[in-house]
Amino acid sequence: MNGLLNAAAFSARVLAERGPELPSLKDFLPPVILFQGTPFAMNRIILVRVVATALILLVLGLTAARAKVVPGRWQGAVEFLLEFVRNNIVYAIIGELRGKKYVPMITTMFLTILVFNLCGIIPGANIAATATIAMPLVFALWTAIQYWAAGISSHGLGGFLKEELFPAGVPWPVYILLTPIQLLEIVIIRPFSLTLRLFANMISGHLLVAITLAMSNFYIIEAQQAAMKGVGVIWFVGGFALTAFEIFVAALQAFIFCILSCVYINQSLGEE
Repeated sequence: MNGLLNAAAFSARVLAERGPELPSLKDFLPPVILFQGTPFAMNRIILVRVVATALILLVLGLTAARAKVVPGRWQGAVEFLLEFVRNNIVYAIIGELRGKKYVPMITTMFLTILVFNLCGIIPGANIAATATIAMPLVFALWTAIQYWAAGISSHGLGGFLKEELFPAGVPWPVYILLTPIQLLEIVIIRPFSLTLRLFANMISGHLLVAITLAMSNFYIIEAQQAAMKGVGVIWFVGGFALTAFEIFVAALQAFIFCILSCVYINQSLGEE
């Protein structure tokens, strides 16, 4: 027991004197590394986005170019992913008849968010391309535009605004309070909630994984006492577990974002 207390005290003292280099919010505001001083200036996160986008296009292009009637394992895996988005997200919420036109949008959104999220655990990238607010905001605004477009297309601008701002079955005096809230919801709250949910999950996941791996690196490599190296192993196991969990979160957040996008679009379309 005394040995554990001594090890803990030593650990705290070492961290206070010269602790590991822990991640901070500065990681999400990296310096420009390419084309500095031009409109095309790129930092590490933007470069990760460009490379990830090129990789998505390359993989899908090669798969389509080499597609066979009887798919192999790789083609089967890609088709499974595309069919999952189409059948279990778009058609399941919007319906097959009305959902066909939204399959390309939701599929693009799902694949892009998924790959961008997974960049956070890929060596060399080490940060999710959705870990700054710009990309989640772009996807959220895309959903908002489609939400308004679907509603106006189905009901006309007046009919759409009437349904959204003046819900049926509400006493008219309540509209004085309800209508501004409804307007705030469809213009700001929904896009903001979509943006914040994705952004916050990716930034928190990156910080947790980076902290555990930084601590394990510090204790295993720099610590002198054997007990401290054991602490480093514990941190490493925790980092490995969090990395595995981050893969799950990356897929889950892509799924949730697309589910909510379909729910909003279906709501604006109204009943069939």
